[in-house]
Amino acid sequence: MSSDININEEACKPSEPQKEHKLLERLLGDWTFEADCMMGPGQAPVKSTGRESVRSMRGIWFVGEGESSIGDITGDTMITLGYNPQTKRYVGSWVGSMMTHMWVYDGEMDAEGKVLTLNAEGPDFSKPGKLSKYQDIMEFVSDGHRILRSQVQGENGEWTEFMKAVYRRK
Repeated sequence: MSSDININEEACKPSEPQKEHKLLERLLGDWTFEADCMMGPGQAPVKSTGRESVRSMRGIWFVGEGESSIGDITGDTMITLGYNPQTKRYVGSWVGSMMTHMWVYDGEMDAEGKVLTLNAEGPDFSKPGKLSKYQDIMEFVSDGHRILRSQVQGENGEWTEFMKAVYRRK
C-alpha cells in the first residue's frame, strides 16, 4: 500500500442521519398502490397495481423494492433515496425491469416537509434517441398515505402529468 495517501480520520466515521434523512423515514414499511398511467394523447389511462417494501440503511439511505402489474404483465422496481448535506439536495435512483434506463434523482423537499420533488433525465418515449426532463413528485398526505405523480417537460417548457399512484400502508 502506498503511504502517499493521507486520509482524514473524520472521513472514515459513519455518517449521522440529518433532519432531512428523518423526513424520509415516512417511507419505511410495506405499501400497496394503485396507479393510472397515460400511454398517449387521446388514450384512456392504463391502471396498474403493486406493492413496495421500503427499508433503511442505518437512517442514511432508504431502499424500496417493489412489484407492479398491468394485467398479466409484471415488473420489478427498486428506488434509493437519501440526502446529501454537502449539496443540500435529496439524491437517489430508480430502476425497473421494464427498461434499461437508470433514473438518477436530484431534488428538494418543500418548506413544510410534505412534498419531495425529484428531478431526473430520461428517454423521450415519443422520440427515440432523445432525452427529456422528468419529475417524480412524492406527496406525504398522512402516515399511511402518500401520492406519487410523474410528469415530463415538453419542448414548450410545460409539464404534463402522465402517471399518478396512490400508496397505502399495509
